[in-house]
Amino acid sequence: MQTIEAFSARTGELLGRSGWFAIDQARIDAFAEVTEDRQFIHVDPARAAAETPLGGSIAHGFLTLSLLSHLGQQVFPEIAGKVMTFNYGLNRVRFLAPVPAGARVRVAIRLLEVVEKGAGRHLCRFESTVEIEGRETPALVAEQLLLHVIDSDADGGADAG
Repeated sequence: MQTIEAFSARTGELLGRSGWFAIDQARIDAFAEVTEDRQFIHVDPARAAAETPLGGSIAHGFLTLSLLSHLGQQVFPEIAGKVMTFNYGLNRVRFLAPVPAGARVRVAIRLLEVVEKGAGRHLCRFESTVEIEGRETPALVAEQLLLHVIDSDADGGADAG
């Protein structure tokens, strides 16, 4: 656990990488149902293999993007006195490579900036890169924003590092 000040001092650092996470066809199909996006490149592996250069079905870009919350939890350090964290949005997202069904992905997160917004609120900006196992080009790069709400009276003597 670290104070928000110690966390802010890590600006520019790679905070870490999550573990690998498999994106199988069942997950892709479930995402297609929830989002009503049933384009054949996602839900019909045989047709995607026959009619595209993809070699089979691929995950939705937004499925991969949505995993930032889950995978990021493995990377973000605990902040002393944190009451809650809000997903504040994204400044930029670029989908760079398709994620084939059955591939594994992970996220690498770099802290870009921490801005104090007053009333215990700190807006944190990150570069989040979703890597595909065995591939050089990442699936996506996103500038992710999180808003930490800190109770400065509850830091409990947190370690500064």
